[in-house]
Amino acid sequence: MKFKNVITIILIILGIYLIFIFKDHNLKRAIDACIAGSQKLEKPMTIKEAKKFCEDKIMSEK
Repeated sequence: MKFKNVITIILIILGIYLIFIFKDHNLKRAIDACIAGSQKLEKPMTIKEAKKFCEDKIMSEK
């Protein structure tokens, strides 16, 4: 009985850890995609400008 409880707690901690890792990964991919898309605009931005714009836009949507 105690063994099942320990395994359950370990799996819950592992699940929470993985969620936080992939949440950050998805955010980075979204910002990279936004930067790549901004280069195709009529007036392309510099990479720094595009990154700041994309980070602000993505964070405001959350």
